[in-house]
This record gives sequence, structure tokens and C-alpha cells, in this order.
Amino acid sequence: MRHPIDMWRFVLLCFILTVPSWSILAPTSLRAEAGHVGYGPISPVFFSSAESDAIETGNATTLPIWSAFDLRNFWMRADLRVRPEWRNGVCFGGGPPIAGACNSLNQSGSGTGAHSGRHADDFFIQQWARIGLGYDPSPNLNFYVEVQDSATWGGSGDPIGRNQGDASTHNCGSQQAGQCRLGIRAGYMLARNLAGIDGLSAKIGRQYVVFGNQRLFGHFDWANTGYSHDGIMLSYTTAAFDTKLGWFRNSETDLGQASPGGSLAPNLLTCNPEANSSATCNPALAQHATDAGGDVDLVVFHSQIRSIPRMIVEPYYVLYSNRLPERANPGQYLPKSASQLRHMVGLRLEFRAGSWDFTHEAAYQFGRSADGFDFDNRRNLRINAWASGTWLGYTWYTHRWKPRVAIGFDYASGDGDSNCVTPGGNLARSCGGNANTFENFFPTNFLHVGYMLNGAWRNSVQPQVNVQARPTARDHIELWALRKYLASARDNWYRGSQGPLIFSGSDNRTTHIGDELDIAWSHMFADGKVSLSIIYGHFFSGPYIKHQLGTSADQDWGIVQLWTNF
Repeated sequence: MRHPIDMWRFVLLCFILTVPSWSILAPTSLRAEAGHVGYGPISPVFFSSAESDAIETGNATTLPIWSAFDLRNFWMRADLRVRPEWRNGVCFGGGPPIAGACNSLNQSGSGTGAHSGRHADDFFIQQWARIGLGYDPSPNLNFYVEVQDSATWGGSGDPIGRNQGDASTHNCGSQQAGQCRLGIRAGYMLARNLAGIDGLSAKIGRQYVVFGNQRLFGHFDWANTGYSHDGIMLSYTTAAFDTKLGWFRNSETDLGQASPGGSLAPNLLTCNPEANSSATCNPALAQHATDAGGDVDLVVFHSQIRSIPRMIVEPYYVLYSNRLPERANPGQYLPKSASQLRHMVGLRLEFRAGSWDFTHEAAYQFGRSADGFDFDNRRNLRINAWASGTWLGYTWYTHRWKPRVAIGFDYASGDGDSNCVTPGGNLARSCGGNANTFENFFPTNFLHVGYMLNGAWRNSVQPQVNVQARPTARDHIELWALRKYLASARDNWYRGSQGPLIFSGSDNRTTHIGDELDIAWSHMFADGKVSLSIIYGHFFSGPYIKHQLGTSADQDWGIVQLWTNF
């Protein structure tokens, strides 16, 4: 147990950092998590790997006995990003989306036409600022905390002008509870060479979980918040392989965030709200609200094998245990639906030979899930879902522009009964006995479904062509063309966040959604510490959109992004 005097020393350190002593805070060399070097958008994919570990530095100089900290072992990193974004024809000529969807389900579980209204457009500006503080007491021990401010310009304002609007509201939105901009993106302890075993480490706390091409687990820094997870990751690394085993708590029902009490303070509402409380009672969520077993856990095993020449082999296994009551999230079309036990086995291969590169990933999911009919929480549906993704590319390394051409094909299964509604009018998980829609988990989807994020690795068939080049050492250009189909005509079209973009009709037989064309340019300057990216995308509406929404307008989307980091 750390002596209380250490807290006093930490306060003293904070005071010291407020005086002009930056000359002794020379940034420690950093290596990014999951092999992505640096921060800020990196051509060609415009993303940052925001979490990093310190390179082992050697023995610290002995300090006077009164000091527990050596400022030379303190390091920091920071970045700030501003991104205006606009979308013309958000719902392809229809009215504005509701809960992210351009239409609704009717009482029989069939997708309706477009929402009322005409040609909804959107424009907003988002900004994030992150600062990471790290301290290495020894080469084998690292502490890291990353604070993130995720803002939508004007998002804290009151539309009727109370409380001086956005100008006086600096943390949370004034209209909806929970819309807060400041938070801890990462906060962990990393211990290396555990028990004297070289290569064995443990990371404990809130952390990024990034594997492979991020089809299933990524940081999703394209979004203004991104992903991170609370849990423990064990790692054993040698020159031939890197194996990780992690457990993460995705949902805790017994105790609310920052609750001052112990147990018996459920994070889900019960049907006995406190006196004078305005909280409403949801009987579905109230089931097992105080039961310690009513939580959501994620177990991940991943290994990267590097002993085969010119090849990387990555087998993995995932266990997703969702023990929430089944009516808390009854629709199969909703990601990570309640009351399910889902297993996933997968394999990713990466091969490079000369100018050629080949990547293939396939995953199969099985297990049991509740049907969502009532409140018995019986897992009587069989999970049977799979997906695959393939890229084949060729790069002319000897050419001054280093052009690269690649073709790809992605598939993810769907389920024609995903919009099931019982005779009594209740939304259910499935009417066919199976749950076949592939679960996309926590991906960085803009790397795989197009920059417009009109898609996910769910109920999808997607052939694509990608062309990239580097006209100069600081410039990168990209042209990306994708054709989009549904794998199952009666399952839905899912957006990048994995919720439905368009609900399919129960009689739908049309699978061609449309085609997307993206053009991107990025330029690095200020010694690589600042990048400017401009991306434009056009979506050509196909027969599915016209049949389902009754509209046929195309969609345009674009961003201008400025990202600075150090």
C-alpha cells in the first residue's frame, strides 16, 4: 500500500509543473498502441492512435529522499482536432432521421416509407482536445491518464436563450442529461516483465482495445468520442508472437458511475423510484437490476504469430456475455442485444511479397440468445452468423508517387426475421428460431465501409476498388469506390454505428442499395505535427432505397479536418 506521503508529493509535483520548468520535460520517445506510429491523422486512413506507452528509459537518477518523483520520467502528449462536416440529402430526399433511421417499423414489423419532410440536410462542427499524462517510476511500470474534451460547437446551448446559452455552459448540454463533453478516455497502470518473466505484462484500467485491421476492435477515433474499455489485458510477447488475453466489463448494473455508496445502488432503474424523483419506471430494465449477475462482460483472446516469413497470422476468440433482461433491448437489429451468450472464433491473415499485399479475415459467431418475446430471459434462439473481408493490392514502390491499386470484397450475414413483431404487437428478436445477423462489436468502421459511414459489417455484401498515391512526401490522395448490397433482403441496412439506417420491408426482395465514391486528400505540415484533410463522398441511390423509402435522391457528404498534435 502506497504511503500517504505520496499524495502530498503528487500535489507538490502538480505545483512544480505550473512554473516554467518545461525545459526538463523533454518528450519521451513514444510508440503507439497496435503499431500505429504517431498521433493525428496518418495517410492514408486519417486516424490517430491516441494511446501510447513510453519506451523503456534506463534507470532513473537517484533523487533526494524527500522526492518520490523524477520529472525526467514524466511525459505528456496532446492533440486537438476541429472538423466541420456536412451532409446533403441525409435520408436520400426524405425527412430527417429519427434515432438515426430514415424510416420506421410498422406494427407488423415491416419498414415504412421515408419520414415526413423533404430533403433533410445537416451541418455541424465538432472539436476534440486530448491531453495524456504519463509517468514511468521504473522501466517496468507506467501510469497513464488521458483526458478528452469532445465538443460539438454550440451543443451546450439552450435554443430558447436561458442561462446565456453555450457561452456559459462549459461541461454538459443544457437540454438532455448525460450529454457531457469532458471525460477520461484512458486511465491505466501498465506493469511489464511480471514475476521476472520477460515479455509478460498486465494493463489494468480504462484502455484502448485495438486488433488487426480494426474490423471488430478499434479505437474509432474517426468519431468524436472513440472507444475505450474498462478491464484487464494480459500480454505475453516474444520475437515470434504476441498473445493477449483480456476481460472487460461493458455494463455494470449494480452501481452507478461515481456513486458514493456501495452495492444496492443499481445503475438500472427499479420500479420503486425514490420519493420526489422524476425518474420513470421501465419494468423491462427493472428486471434483475440489483442482481450481481445482470451485467455485460467481454473476454478477448488474440494472438499475432510472426514466425512465418512474409506473413502475419492472427487467430482470436471472443466471448460476449450479456445478462441484461431480454426486453431491455428486444430487437435483433439493435447492436449487442440483451440476454445473449455469443462466442466468436476468427482468423486474420496478412501476406506481403514484393509489391503485392493480401489481407483476409473471417469470423464465425455462435451461441444462444433470448427471443425477446417476454420476460423469461430464456435463450431459445441459436446464433449462427459469419463474416469475411478480403483485400488484394499492388504498390509501385519505385514510382515517385508510389501508387497503390487494391480490390476488396466484404461479406457479413443477416437475418430475414430481424424485424420480428409478435401477434400482440411487441417487438421481438426473431420469429425464425435463429439470430443470424453478424455482430460488429467495436470496430473502426470508416476504414472498411467508406468514409460516408453508410454501412457496417452487418448484413452486407460489398465489392470495392481503392486507389492511393503520394504526390509528395507530405501529400496523400485517395479514390475509393464501393458497391453496396444487402446479404439478406428482409434484414436492414445498417449505418457505421451499427444501428439501422433503413428498415427493410417484410416483402422486400431488392438487395442493391447503391454505390459510393469517396475522394480524399491530406497534407502534413509543421514538421508533421499538423495535418489538413479534405474528403468528399457521393452516394448514388440504388433500387433498394427507391423501393423502401419511396425517394431516389443521391447523398453528398464532406469534411474539412484540421488536426494538430505533439
